[in-house]
Amino acid sequence: MRSELSISLSGAVVEPLSSPDQPIVRVDGVLDDPAGAIELASLQEFAKITPQYPGVRAPLDSITSERWITALSPFLSEHFGEPAGRWSMQAWYSIVTCAPGELLPIQRLPHVDGTDRRQVAMMLYLHRTGHGGTAFFRHRATGLQALTAADWPRYKAALEGEIAQHGLPPAAYVTDGAPYFERTHASEGAFNQAVFYRGNLLHSGVIDNAAPLSPDPRTGRLTINAFFRPPHA
Repeated sequence: MRSELSISLSGAVVEPLSSPDQPIVRVDGVLDDPAGAIELASLQEFAKITPQYPGVRAPLDSITSERWITALSPFLSEHFGEPAGRWSMQAWYSIVTCAPGELLPIQRLPHVDGTDRRQVAMMLYLHRTGHGGTAFFRHRATGLQALTAADWPRYKAALEGEIAQHGLPPAAYVTDGAPYFERTHASEGAFNQAVFYRGNLLHSGVIDNAAPLSPDPRTGRLTINAFFRPPHA
């Protein structure tokens, strides 16, 4: 029987250490039927979609996406200071599967989802693996915690210079961000919790480098992640 994956947005909390222009908004108990979401995920055909993501993904169905964006649009406009109206959304079931030793260079560093501060990201955690949520970082050399198109050339030059001089971090998931970054905040990533943030914040998934990374949606680090664009963007 198909779960409707209804969402509840009551009790949203702006997490500590975020700022008025860079809110990190947490919602606990966001899905009415998280077990149903996991069962639906187990029916999907997962595949590697982009080289940046260290795992596999399957798209969230269009009916659920349409239902969610109707519920989420007022919430996103309120918390991220955008005009009222209908947002757009892309969303996937995602499972981190790449072994630490096989990570590409780009996957060993904090990243941004783009330089447009109006794009908002969501991570909805559907696992009980012992892996964590999402961590946020500051680049030590430039002091940047978020990247705009104007910031990107300066950040890129500084980071490339550091790597040329000192080398890449070891092949492992980001922990404290050393030596080039420092961690400023981490969202817990509790089961059935969602966190929303601007996609231009430097961030990384909190992955235990010593723990298993199962590709099975029932036992792996399953999330639903989404990107939202505001009205008229």
